[in-house]
Amino acid sequence: MRAVALNEVPSAPAVAEVDTPRPEAGELLVKVAVSSVNGFDAATAAGYLQGMMEHRFPLVVGKDFAGTVEALGEGVEGFAVGDAVFGVVMKPFLGTGSLAEYVTVSAAYGVAHVPAGLDLKDAGALGLAGTAAFDSLTALNIGKDETVLVSGATGGVGALAVQLAAARGAKVIATARPGAEADFVTGLTGADVEVVDFTGDLAAQVRALAPEGVDAVVHLAGDGAALAGLLKPGGRIASTLGLAKDAVDGQDVTVHSVMADANAQTLTTLAEQVASGALRVPVTTTFPLAQADEAFAAFGSGALGKIAVTCS
Repeated sequence: MRAVALNEVPSAPAVAEVDTPRPEAGELLVKVAVSSVNGFDAATAAGYLQGMMEHRFPLVVGKDFAGTVEALGEGVEGFAVGDAVFGVVMKPFLGTGSLAEYVTVSAAYGVAHVPAGLDLKDAGALGLAGTAAFDSLTALNIGKDETVLVSGATGGVGALAVQLAAARGAKVIATARPGAEADFVTGLTGADVEVVDFTGDLAAQVRALAPEGVDAVVHLAGDGAALAGLLKPGGRIASTLGLAKDAVDGQDVTVHSVMADANAQTLTTLAEQVASGALRVPVTTTFPLAQADEAFAAFGSGALGKIAVTCS
């Protein structure tokens, strides 16, 4: 099959012919219709995960997938050949990713059925970013009328976090450059979103909107310790970037380190929200698998929202 693979790290992802995987016991073989590019994939190619996870070469990259069940491994229940499914590859090693024509995934974790009304292009870009945003907002336990600063609002996780926070009734402050980035963020939701320019005096802009400090921060970009300084006493910060409590020693704030937990319940909840129109997957660009190198280049240049890749 064709797949986006690495023969070593660091190296540039490239389309290559690799063996089509076979489902082991408890696994699904999924014919991938759509995947997407995530920061995790770029980090893998850059070699940042060496020593953290086992690498199996040729290493097929990709976390998100949406497609059709092609075959079932022994003992699989709850799925049938022909089912439309989506989710996140959640294996303990790197090598059998989803930027490919086929992928094998555990039937017990990281996969859910695609509900009626959810387009496969959206489903294939929802899993990892959606669960990271969902888990961040859950960790922060955002309440109605609380003020939330989303740092990194123009990326896939941030664009979903802005919507999820607004849906909880929060007052959202989002970071973006003036112009196209700011327009993108304000267009995400019908609720009012205040945009601050992170290339300027961010602290002054946030303080002008929240003089006593914000209640919570979603840390997806920028200096986590500096962002924590914008919290009011007792505030909370959720970080997908590994911010540790010792980085904010002496401050009366709570730090939540978030790793996306793509369980079936969360995936289903997100899928139903998208299908109902309550949540929008911010796919801004789509590339065919053959142009995956261009997809990674666009991601690296800071493209807005999510970049989808059609795989079949």
